[in-house]
Amino acid sequence: MPADIPRPWWQGGVLYQVYVRSFADSNGDGTGDIAGVIDHLDHLEWLGVDGIWLSPVTRSPNADWGYDVSDYIAVADELGTNGELDALIAAAGRRSIRILLDLVPNHTSVAHPWFVDSRSSRSSVHRDWYVWADGTPEGSPPNNWISSFGGPAWTLDEGTGQYYLHNHLAEQPDLNWWNEEVRQTFDDIMVTWFDRGVSGFRIDVCNMVVKDALLRDNPPATDADSFTEQMFGQRWLYNCGRPELHDVLRRWRSLADRFPGRVLIGETPDEDIDVLAAYYGRGSDELHLAFDFPFINAPLDADALRQIVAGVERAFPPGAWPVWTGSNHDMSRLATRWAQGDPAKTRVALAMLLTLRGTPVLYQGDEIGLEDIEVPPERFRDPLGVRYWPAYAGRDAMRTPMHWRDVEGGGFTDPGVEPWLPFGDLAACNVEDQRRDPSSMLHFVRSLIALRRTSSDLAFGGYRALDSPVGSWCWSRGERTVVCLTLTDSACSFEDLTGTVLLCSDRTRDGEVLDGGLRLGGWQAAVLERHRG
Repeated sequence: MPADIPRPWWQGGVLYQVYVRSFADSNGDGTGDIAGVIDHLDHLEWLGVDGIWLSPVTRSPNADWGYDVSDYIAVADELGTNGELDALIAAAGRRSIRILLDLVPNHTSVAHPWFVDSRSSRSSVHRDWYVWADGTPEGSPPNNWISSFGGPAWTLDEGTGQYYLHNHLAEQPDLNWWNEEVRQTFDDIMVTWFDRGVSGFRIDVCNMVVKDALLRDNPPATDADSFTEQMFGQRWLYNCGRPELHDVLRRWRSLADRFPGRVLIGETPDEDIDVLAAYYGRGSDELHLAFDFPFINAPLDADALRQIVAGVERAFPPGAWPVWTGSNHDMSRLATRWAQGDPAKTRVALAMLLTLRGTPVLYQGDEIGLEDIEVPPERFRDPLGVRYWPAYAGRDAMRTPMHWRDVEGGGFTDPGVEPWLPFGDLAACNVEDQRRDPSSMLHFVRSLIALRRTSSDLAFGGYRALDSPVGSWCWSRGERTVVCLTLTDSACSFEDLTGTVLLCSDRTRDGEVLDGGLRLGGWQAAVLERHRG
């Protein structure tokens, strides 16, 4: 993009995911809410984020904690009101922070009025809004598709004698995106929220929205298929990633482009980078951003991560912009999954996220190095954990409440109130204590974000991998900025580097002037500015 053309706010910005139920509880019921987010906007402004992605806040029976929607334009009672969401958008806007919502277009709740009507009879108004099919002559489901929660992706509705499709829980029936009324209704939903000041959407299971019109069986998985497909025993060819999805994405992009400053971010869990690149279309006519699951699923290893970033730089069409994250509500927190609780590794991971070309997304707690918190089985809330324990503990460990202070209630809820999920060690990791310590993880992340804001190289500059020792990773951004990481226990020397250390994970080295090279200890990161001339 030419230098004289203004860049979209989300390209140079930093996004922050708020899992609302676990962020801050304003009314003492043990569950986080929208008012609690308003109460903590000062923290996010101080940190320097540009946008907040809210986990689902619309009405839901919570079979899957908001991802089974029963009303797309009404806030869930336990999380607040539409008026409070309007107040959040306004209060965040005064701090130059945008609000993004989670949109769930693949499925609704069985309690949604559309589905209640759809299953009332085969001739109901909303019958074709969902995917219904007859079983086989032998009485089996219509095809071999498997739910992501296990078992057939079909449930027989006794009242009408047909099966309905649910690629997730049986309480989450899939919508029929071949139906034009469904498409138009979601256009209207998006416009409703855009008109209320929402700056964009993270689109849940974006890659699964359109299914094969003929409902063909998926083929068996092979050794070349993803781990998930091998685990389920079939390649998701016909229930996922259909080519017709791109018609929907172009439609959404055309709609969003009518509202300046809006952004569409896809949850696109594909392991093939060429497939990931295709979600951008020609670079400016489909998604603005598509989450890179090969990156988040990779180990914290120099060669593995370098190869993924190189693949993105090769495959993405002109104008496409990457997005990077290391944690979310479905994936183990980066301080646990990548860093195994090692603060030095966590700093390196955060430095990587915040200095690569692309938009970084932090998950609440990343900024203080919050780890996954073990949840005892009797307190499981995630249906995956409830169903599959002890083989799988589910996703509760990464959804536990934010650690604000080392006090009873953690600063999350009132003293004496049991939070909806348990805390970890509040004394070891909380915002208040780290705010007081200039050498803390929190201040390191704040400094990285501030550096992005003042450096056009880090905000918008190109990426170019540089030669570096085994176990390290080094790249340039733009004209003068260089990032060096050691992703090994051993020290590494980066030769022929001159300039000034702008920021180092060892904060005592900030401002150090280099003349001929840089030596970093094991698990360290540094951002340098090359001298002119």
